Amino acid sequence: MGGAVSAGEDNDELIDNLKEAHYIRSDLVERAFRAIDRADYYLEEFRDNAYKDLAWRHGNLHLSAPCIYSEVMEALDLQPCLSFLNLGSGTGYLSTMVGLILGPFGVNHGVELHADVVEYAYQKIDFFIKNSDSFDKFEFCEPTFVVGNCLEIPPESRQYDRVYCGAGVQKEYENYMKNLLKVGGILVLPLEEKLTRITRTGQSSWETKKIIAVTFAPLVQPKQNVNGRPKSVPLPIFDVRTLQDLCRIAIRHTLRQPIAMGEGRTKRRVSFPGARAMHRYGPRFERRRFCRRFYRQCVNSVVLHDSMIPTAMDDCNYPGGQEEEEEEEVEEEEERNCRRVREDLPEEDEEGDVCTEDEQSADGAACTEPPVNILRERILRLPLPEPLKMYLLYYREK
Repeated sequence: MGGAVSAGEDNDELIDNLKEAHYIRSDLVERAFRAIDRADYYLEEFRDNAYKDLAWRHGNLHLSAPCIYSEVMEALDLQPCLSFLNLGSGTGYLSTMVGLILGPFGVNHGVELHADVVEYAYQKIDFFIKNSDSFDKFEFCEPTFVVGNCLEIPPESRQYDRVYCGAGVQKEYENYMKNLLKVGGILVLPLEEKLTRITRTGQSSWETKKIIAVTFAPLVQPKQNVNGRPKSVPLPIFDVRTLQDLCRIAIRHTLRQPIAMGEGRTKRRVSFPGARAMHRYGPRFERRRFCRRFYRQCVNSVVLHDSMIPTAMDDCNYPGGQEEEEEEEVEEEEERNCRRVREDLPEEDEEGDVCTEDEQSADGAACTEPPVNILRERILRLPLPEPLKMYLLYYREK
């Protein structure tokens, strides 16, 4: 299956062709496709075919055509923090793209029949984390895979927001697949030679939409044990992140945000409800600082006729004055430190690219050099021990 669009010279040209043919229709899906080079999931001797709109198979390794993956990604309607189950996860190419959209607080699970393919998938994910320039541009939900037949998942297993099956599903297994889905969830699968999207609208109600005609190899039937019962394939567990891992996520998220300079101090963007008011530069604390300064101005002056005569008064007369004065001095020192760090960093344009001094010529020429990894630069400038910096960088060497 494939051949719907022209081959590309590289990954970006392939994505351009998929967009032009309206297989890729959303910015979120486009960013994920551009971040993962399809050729990285091919064996070295087959990389020349990576940017053709064709499926690829070698032994147990298999990749669907790019136009199929595009339709699947669009049909899944992925959002951050959802749970995703990939049945027949293969090389991990699709699961990696999905992980870029789910973010660090999503769930990204896969079931694959062949142990050697699972090992291959983990190698490719490790390569992406350690070597891809795209990794630092996203908050990633790393996939977890188990070996087994997806038709041997126990019926009492947990359910998911999004489910995809990468093999042709026989009609008798349709309800089995539906039971893996939460209410409100979406299941995408090849069913009766059609790529089909099924939405669970209630406990026993469904909406079905046929997308495109496809040809997939059928699901492998489970083998029976000696006692006549098929073995059970447990799904990956929902791991709770460690505090250390959560701290790394939070630090990288903070450093990744654009820093806007204004009113003589650094302002940081915050991204959850109520965070702005809780921040020390939030409106509640700004009002308190204003009132404190206005109070000092008032009590240090006495109005006598038309003139203002300063008088010696103790700032500590203001309730909590001495403690808050010390807090303000600490805050102002932190602001100065933030400004110094900002001045040391390369200047960014609106797209986040870096302009060197040579590029900022008198002619005002636009930046033409490739962007540097701003997140990495910021982490390396932190006053932290080298082992901790490398942990924040996921031990990436470049």
